Amino acid sequence: MVHVNRLISSEKYLKDYTILALPGGFTYGDDLGAGKVLANELRFKLGSEIKKFVAEGKLIIGICNGFQILVKAGLLPGNDELKQTASLIINDSAKFEDRWVYLKSPGHQVTTSHVRCVWTKGFPELIYLPVAHGEGKFISEDKTTLAGLKEKGQIVFQYCDAKGALTGYPDNPNGSMANIAGICDETGRILGLMPHPERHVSAQQHPRWCREKTKRTGEGLAIFQNGVAYAKKYL
Repeated sequence: MVHVNRLISSEKYLKDYTILALPGGFTYGDDLGAGKVLANELRFKLGSEIKKFVAEGKLIIGICNGFQILVKAGLLPGNDELKQTASLIINDSAKFEDRWVYLKSPGHQVTTSHVRCVWTKGFPELIYLPVAHGEGKFISEDKTTLAGLKEKGQIVFQYCDAKGALTGYPDNPNGSMANIAGICDETGRILGLMPHPERHVSAQQHPRWCREKTKRTGEGLAIFQNGVAYAKKYL
Protein backbone atom coordinates (compact mmCIF):
# COMPACT_ATOMS: atom_id res chain seq x y z
CA MET A 1 0.00 0.00 0.00
CA VAL A 2 1.37 3.39 -1.01
CA HIS A 3 -0.23 6.68 0.03
CA VAL A 4 -0.79 9.09 -2.85
CA ASN A 5 1.20 11.79 -1.01
CA ARG A 6 4.30 9.57 -1.19
CA LEU A 7 3.96 9.53 -4.97
CA ILE A 8 3.38 13.28 -5.13
CA SER A 9 6.43 13.97 -2.92
CA SER A 10 8.56 11.50 -4.93
CA GLU A 11 9.20 9.26 -1.92
CA LYS A 12 7.82 6.51 -4.15
CA TYR A 13 7.63 6.36 -7.94
CA LEU A 14 4.73 5.06 -10.01
CA LYS A 15 7.19 3.82 -12.63
CA ASP A 16 8.38 1.15 -10.19
CA TYR A 17 5.01 -0.61 -10.29
CA THR A 18 3.06 -2.47 -12.96
CA ILE A 19 -0.48 -2.31 -11.48
CA LEU A 20 -2.18 0.72 -9.95
CA ALA A 21 -5.18 -0.25 -7.81
CA LEU A 22 -7.48 2.40 -6.37
CA PRO A 23 -9.69 0.78 -3.70
CA GLY A 24 -13.07 1.69 -2.32
CA GLY A 25 -13.53 4.17 0.51
CA PHE A 26 -14.38 7.82 0.94
CA THR A 27 -11.29 9.79 -0.03
CA TYR A 28 -11.32 13.26 1.50
CA GLY A 29 -14.76 12.44 2.87
CA ASP A 30 -16.24 12.86 -0.63
CA ASP A 31 -16.75 16.46 0.50
CA LEU A 32 -16.55 17.89 -3.04
CA GLY A 33 -18.22 14.89 -4.64
CA ALA A 34 -17.19 11.25 -4.57
CA GLY A 35 -13.53 10.88 -5.54
CA LYS A 36 -13.20 14.39 -6.95
CA VAL A 37 -10.28 15.63 -4.81
CA LEU A 38 -8.08 12.58 -5.37
CA ALA A 39 -9.03 12.62 -9.05
CA ASN A 40 -7.69 16.17 -9.31
CA GLU A 41 -4.49 15.14 -7.51
CA LEU A 42 -3.92 12.34 -10.00
CA ARG A 43 -4.67 14.59 -12.94
CA PHE A 44 -2.81 17.76 -11.93
CA LYS A 45 -0.04 16.49 -9.63
CA LEU A 46 0.69 13.10 -11.19
CA GLY A 47 -0.68 13.61 -14.68
CA SER A 48 2.56 13.09 -16.59
CA GLU A 49 3.45 9.99 -14.55
CA ILE A 50 -0.04 8.56 -15.05
CA LYS A 51 0.08 9.15 -18.81
CA LYS A 52 3.48 7.44 -19.04
CA PHE A 53 2.23 4.56 -16.89
CA VAL A 54 -0.67 4.02 -19.29
CA ALA A 55 1.47 4.48 -22.41
CA GLU A 56 3.79 1.73 -21.19
CA GLY A 57 0.88 -0.70 -21.24
CA LYS A 58 0.53 -1.06 -17.49
CA LEU A 59 -2.69 -1.87 -15.66
CA ILE A 60 -5.10 0.21 -13.58
CA ILE A 61 -8.15 -0.90 -11.63
CA GLY A 62 -10.52 1.31 -9.65
CA ILE A 63 -13.18 -0.17 -7.36
CA CYS A 64 -16.14 1.86 -6.06
CA ASN A 65 -14.50 5.11 -4.93
CA GLY A 66 -11.60 4.10 -7.17
CA PHE A 67 -13.98 3.93 -10.15
CA GLN A 68 -15.31 7.39 -9.28
CA ILE A 69 -11.72 8.67 -9.19
CA LEU A 70 -10.78 7.16 -12.56
CA VAL A 71 -13.85 8.65 -14.23
CA LYS A 72 -13.41 12.10 -12.71
CA ALA A 73 -9.68 12.09 -13.52
CA GLY A 74 -10.50 11.42 -17.17
CA LEU A 75 -8.80 8.03 -17.22
CA LEU A 76 -12.16 6.44 -17.98
CA PRO A 77 -13.64 6.21 -20.53
CA GLY A 78 -10.23 7.67 -21.44
CA ASN A 79 -8.66 10.32 -23.67
CA ASP A 80 -5.23 11.86 -24.17
CA GLU A 81 -6.20 15.11 -22.44
CA LEU A 82 -7.56 13.35 -19.33
CA LYS A 83 -10.78 15.25 -19.88
CA GLN A 84 -13.76 14.15 -17.81
CA THR A 85 -16.57 12.92 -20.07
CA ALA A 86 -18.66 10.97 -17.57
CA SER A 87 -19.44 10.91 -13.87
CA LEU A 88 -20.89 8.89 -11.01
CA ILE A 89 -23.55 10.78 -9.11
CA ILE A 90 -26.03 10.30 -6.25
CA ASN A 91 -28.13 7.14 -6.48
CA ASP A 92 -31.68 7.60 -7.73
CA SER A 93 -32.86 6.20 -4.39
CA ALA A 94 -31.05 9.09 -2.65
CA LYS A 95 -29.63 6.66 -0.11
CA PHE A 96 -26.64 4.40 0.45
CA GLU A 97 -27.21 1.08 -1.30
CA ASP A 98 -25.66 -1.98 0.34
CA ARG A 99 -26.72 -5.19 -1.41
CA TRP A 100 -25.60 -8.04 -3.66
CA VAL A 101 -26.25 -7.61 -7.37
CA TYR A 102 -26.10 -9.67 -10.53
CA LEU A 103 -23.82 -8.43 -13.28
CA LYS A 104 -23.68 -9.40 -16.92
CA SER A 105 -20.96 -8.83 -19.44
CA PRO A 106 -22.32 -7.52 -22.76
CA GLY A 107 -19.02 -8.07 -24.58
CA HIS A 108 -20.37 -10.97 -26.60
CA GLN A 109 -22.94 -8.62 -28.13
CA VAL A 110 -20.36 -6.23 -29.57
CA THR A 111 -19.99 -6.55 -33.33
CA THR A 112 -17.24 -4.01 -34.00
CA SER A 113 -13.55 -4.79 -33.54
CA HIS A 114 -12.41 -4.13 -29.99
CA VAL A 115 -9.95 -5.25 -27.36
CA ARG A 116 -11.57 -7.37 -24.67
CA CYS A 117 -10.93 -6.17 -21.10
CA VAL A 118 -7.89 -8.07 -19.84
CA TRP A 119 -9.28 -8.06 -16.29
CA THR A 120 -12.31 -10.17 -17.24
CA LYS A 121 -10.74 -12.81 -19.48
CA GLY A 122 -12.69 -16.04 -19.39
CA PHE A 123 -15.56 -14.59 -17.35
CA PRO A 124 -19.02 -16.14 -17.51
CA GLU A 125 -21.86 -13.99 -18.79
CA LEU A 126 -23.37 -13.62 -15.30
CA ILE A 127 -21.67 -13.08 -11.91
CA TYR A 128 -22.76 -12.00 -8.42
CA LEU A 129 -20.98 -9.27 -6.40
CA PRO A 130 -21.84 -6.86 -3.57
CA VAL A 131 -22.24 -3.08 -3.91
CA ALA A 132 -21.96 -0.46 -1.19
CA HIS A 133 -22.19 3.14 -2.37
CA GLY A 134 -24.19 6.34 -2.25
CA GLU A 135 -22.95 7.88 -5.51
CA GLY A 136 -22.87 5.10 -8.07
CA LYS A 137 -25.16 6.30 -10.85
CA PHE A 138 -23.10 6.31 -14.05
CA ILE A 139 -23.88 9.11 -16.50
CA SER A 140 -22.12 10.27 -19.67
CA GLU A 141 -21.86 13.87 -20.82
CA ASP A 142 -23.85 13.14 -23.98
CA LYS A 143 -25.41 10.37 -26.07
CA THR A 144 -22.36 10.20 -28.33
CA THR A 145 -20.11 9.25 -25.42
CA LEU A 146 -22.51 6.53 -24.31
CA ALA A 147 -22.85 5.21 -27.85
CA GLY A 148 -19.05 5.09 -28.12
CA LEU A 149 -18.82 2.93 -25.00
CA LYS A 150 -21.23 0.44 -26.52
CA GLU A 151 -19.66 0.38 -29.97
CA LYS A 152 -16.09 -0.01 -28.71
CA GLY A 153 -16.92 -2.75 -26.21
CA GLN A 154 -15.99 -0.62 -23.21
CA ILE A 155 -19.03 -1.58 -21.14
CA VAL A 156 -17.63 -4.41 -19.05
CA PHE A 157 -20.46 -4.99 -16.57
CA GLN A 158 -24.16 -4.13 -16.44
CA TYR A 159 -26.59 -4.52 -13.55
CA CYS A 160 -29.23 -7.16 -14.26
CA ASP A 161 -31.60 -9.62 -12.62
CA ALA A 162 -30.88 -13.28 -11.87
CA LYS A 163 -31.78 -14.23 -15.46
CA GLY A 164 -29.55 -11.60 -17.06
CA ALA A 165 -32.32 -9.15 -18.01
CA LEU A 166 -31.53 -5.45 -17.71
CA THR A 167 -34.08 -4.23 -15.18
CA GLY A 168 -34.57 -1.30 -12.81
CA TYR A 169 -34.29 -0.88 -9.07
CA PRO A 170 -33.26 -2.78 -6.96
CA ASP A 171 -31.38 -4.89 -9.55
CA ASN A 172 -29.93 -1.63 -10.83
CA PRO A 173 -29.15 -0.16 -7.39
CA ASN A 174 -28.40 3.40 -8.50
CA GLY A 175 -30.15 4.14 -11.80
CA SER A 176 -27.03 4.06 -13.99
CA MET A 177 -27.48 4.85 -17.68
CA ALA A 178 -27.63 1.62 -19.70
CA ASN A 179 -27.38 -0.23 -16.35
CA ILE A 180 -23.60 0.38 -16.41
CA ALA A 181 -21.74 -1.09 -13.44
CA GLY A 182 -18.22 -1.08 -14.88
CA ILE A 183 -16.30 0.13 -17.93
CA CYS A 184 -12.79 -0.10 -19.35
CA ASP A 185 -10.74 2.14 -21.60
CA GLU A 186 -10.18 1.33 -25.28
CA THR A 187 -7.06 -0.71 -24.51
CA GLY A 188 -8.91 -2.95 -22.07
CA ARG A 189 -6.17 -2.40 -19.46
CA ILE A 190 -7.92 0.20 -17.30
CA LEU A 191 -10.99 -1.11 -15.48
CA GLY A 192 -13.39 0.69 -13.18
CA LEU A 193 -16.42 -0.82 -11.48
CA MET A 194 -18.77 0.08 -8.64
CA PRO A 195 -19.32 -3.48 -7.28
CA HIS A 196 -16.68 -4.91 -4.95
CA PRO A 197 -14.84 -7.96 -6.34
CA GLU A 198 -12.52 -7.97 -3.30
CA ARG A 199 -15.54 -8.74 -1.13
CA HIS A 200 -16.16 -11.97 -2.99
CA VAL A 201 -12.81 -13.68 -3.31
CA SER A 202 -13.82 -16.61 -1.09
CA ALA A 203 -16.82 -18.85 -1.72
CA GLN A 204 -17.75 -18.41 1.94
CA GLN A 205 -18.40 -14.71 1.34
CA HIS A 206 -21.39 -15.52 -0.86
CA PRO A 207 -24.65 -14.95 1.07
CA ARG A 208 -25.94 -18.37 -0.05
CA TRP A 209 -22.70 -20.32 0.24
CA CYS A 210 -24.17 -22.97 2.55
CA ARG A 211 -26.86 -23.80 -0.02
CA GLU A 212 -24.70 -23.44 -3.12
CA LYS A 213 -21.49 -25.30 -2.34
CA THR A 214 -20.49 -25.57 -5.99
CA LYS A 215 -17.57 -23.15 -6.11
CA ARG A 216 -14.24 -23.11 -4.32
CA THR A 217 -13.50 -19.42 -4.83
CA GLY A 218 -15.52 -16.24 -5.03
CA GLU A 219 -16.39 -14.79 -8.42
CA GLY A 220 -14.46 -11.59 -7.76
CA LEU A 221 -11.11 -13.34 -7.35
CA ALA A 222 -10.74 -13.95 -11.09
CA ILE A 223 -10.48 -10.21 -11.77
CA PHE A 224 -7.31 -9.95 -9.69
CA GLN A 225 -5.92 -13.23 -10.99
CA ASN A 226 -6.35 -11.99 -14.56
CA GLY A 227 -4.59 -8.72 -13.76
CA VAL A 228 -1.61 -10.46 -12.16
CA ALA A 229 -1.40 -13.06 -14.94
CA TYR A 230 -1.36 -10.32 -17.58
CA ALA A 231 1.34 -8.38 -15.73
CA LYS A 232 3.50 -11.48 -15.38
CA LYS A 233 3.20 -12.32 -19.06
CA TYR A 234 3.51 -8.90 -20.66
CA LEU A 235 5.07 -6.52 -18.10
